[in-house]
Amino acid sequence: MSLISLQSLRALSIALLAVLPLSAVHAQSASKPRIALIMKSLANEFFQTMEKGARDYHAKHSSEFDLISNGIKNETDVSQQINLVNQMIAQKVDAIVLAPADSKALIPVSKKAQQAGILVVNIDNKFDAGTLAQEKVKIPFVGPDNRKGAKTVGEYLAKQLSPGSKVAILEGIPGAFNGIQRKLGFEDAIKEAKLDLVTSQSADWETAKANQVTSSIITQRPDIVGIFACNDNMALGAVAALKAAGKEGSIKVVGFDNIAAVQQLIKEGKIVATADQHADELAVYGIQYALDGLAHKEEAADRETKVDLITKDNLK
Repeated sequence: MSLISLQSLRALSIALLAVLPLSAVHAQSASKPRIALIMKSLANEFFQTMEKGARDYHAKHSSEFDLISNGIKNETDVSQQINLVNQMIAQKVDAIVLAPADSKALIPVSKKAQQAGILVVNIDNKFDAGTLAQEKVKIPFVGPDNRKGAKTVGEYLAKQLSPGSKVAILEGIPGAFNGIQRKLGFEDAIKEAKLDLVTSQSADWETAKANQVTSSIITQRPDIVGIFACNDNMALGAVAALKAAGKEGSIKVVGFDNIAAVQQLIKEGKIVATADQHADELAVYGIQYALDGLAHKEEAADRETKVDLITKDNLK
């Protein structure tokens, strides 16, 4: 198409808009689906990266959908996340892409959203299957196999330890499906390598809590040589506790999430490995799934996304 014809087309479009009733212009705008992205703690670098990925994707596809993104202040503020979902129901969005802080507690409000005609897509932390069945609701999950990913990280650390070595696990929030799966993945690796798991304690995904828990563990069990942290925030807390105790480097630490702060520690050899579930892409996968679902009204089905092992050898 020539430049002249393009200019003519633009002029014609402007002229048409000028004579269209305001209600028609609003109707055209309203035809775009509104997607709400609701995350866990925006204080967590993982979810900051997730939000940035979603906003960057939206910037390139703003003609296709509108994006509303929000999150809670900390990982345990489940009631506030329920409130956010209720707000999106009240605003009558077309779809909600949800990374639930609790695998069970967010199911009833998600069911409420479905009953209001809103498509719900579960990302990051998978809803509890038993509670879904109890509520008689189906919600598709788009995300990684956390158990498989954690096992890969655990196997990498286990290869650097001897059979019988004493190790510990820092768990996420009790009841969080992804935390449970990561713990199971670490346990799979520990069992296969014949390591000795002496304690497994929750640090609620938080750095400060992990610092305190790790300090207590290494005081009570000075023979520990490995720590499996179920996310990178807790791995950071573990490293800080080891440094304060003068044990940095003598106890090997792994994490899960591949946040920037951990990448630097991997380069320095202070953390052995982590898993990258691609936070910047995870919300995008959920948004794409929602858009497909709105367009085609297909039967809900889970979709597994990738997880990669990150070590000093493959870190860019």
